[in-house]
Amino acid sequence: MTISEPVQAALTSEADRWIVVGSSTNPDPGLAVREALAPISERANPRLTIIFCSPAYNLAEVSRLVQASVGSGEVIGCSTAGELLRDHPMTGGLLIWALGGEGFAVTTGVGLGDPTTGLRDAAQSAAQCLRRLERKEHTILFLLADGLCGDQMEVVRGAYDVTGAGVPLVGGCAGDDMALQATQQIHSGEILTHAVVAAAITSNAPMAVGIAHGWEPLSEAMLVTGSRGTTLATLDDRPALDVYLDTYGAPAEVRNDPAAFFDFAHTRPIGIARRNRTEIRYVYGADYEKRTLTIFAEVPQGAMAYLMHGNSDSVLHATAEVCALAEQALGGQPARGFMLLECVARKSLLSNAGLLDESLKLPTVAPETTVGGFYTYGEIARTEGSGGLHNQTVVALALA
Repeated sequence: MTISEPVQAALTSEADRWIVVGSSTNPDPGLAVREALAPISERANPRLTIIFCSPAYNLAEVSRLVQASVGSGEVIGCSTAGELLRDHPMTGGLLIWALGGEGFAVTTGVGLGDPTTGLRDAAQSAAQCLRRLERKEHTILFLLADGLCGDQMEVVRGAYDVTGAGVPLVGGCAGDDMALQATQQIHSGEILTHAVVAAAITSNAPMAVGIAHGWEPLSEAMLVTGSRGTTLATLDDRPALDVYLDTYGAPAEVRNDPAAFFDFAHTRPIGIARRNRTEIRYVYGADYEKRTLTIFAEVPQGAMAYLMHGNSDSVLHATAEVCALAEQALGGQPARGFMLLECVARKSLLSNAGLLDESLKLPTVAPETTVGGFYTYGEIARTEGSGGLHNQTVVALALA
């Protein structure tokens, strides 16, 4: 007999806006969907249902069962590298996050890209759903993108082409439990890859985004003097790989073995200086002949960059504070629910330190407040300025 994870249900108290999260780790997809939907079924007609699902499940079957259960409401989702439940990170499970009530309205969209052309056009197509939305006072665009399809910064650029500066962007890049082979996206019962799905959400109450990462500069600022796409060639006119290895004092095996480099770089990211923050970029490969670094997203030529460092305590603190940062931006209204989007590299760091179960205690969040989300291959959060694609970061969307 399999014992599944306890189902979480946290309901908001205001009838015109509600947010509910349910979950399961039952390996049977039918039973998992039934368990995860149980608290949501207590509410009528979700406006939006989001599926965060381990690739261990058949996503087509999960999507079909969820779509049949929620009726005419919009359904999107993606495969994950783990799921985030209040006080309880999960691996290999199913989490369903839903909102409803007359205080919300939602439209969704989808766009298809490919590894050659990337996802900018796909994000533009998905973001067109914003044009069909009858807006209330507050609006955001929520995005889920293929986490293994080109430069993820192109997702932000494509969505921004449609939304402009006035609509915040938030979301995450789909995972595949660290297999790094293929991710899946869900839109209205259809299972896709190399895609971007979007939900334009409008509300009569505020929504706000918090961003935190816990990394600090180890190096002085350096000029990116050579880069193309996701390849970082030179920093201050020196080969980027040499700068990276020397600054971190990399041991001999890291200087010669790609597998050892991958493990080493996992907790040693690069930071890009923006006007009001530092955006983190995940380093996941090296070319020992060309002396270049491979980055998960663009490090633009001409930018100022840092080599960053941190530890489990600083990463844990960032997770604890991110919901407070988002709630502070709600203009004095309490959060009724949160969506959390956290990089899988942070999960690995905290897990290795034996702190994973501590990472979602969230001391500033009221016990009755709904919290749910997933571990990503990249986080999207753009509220102002340029940029908006993050790695090794935690993002919180707060809804009043």
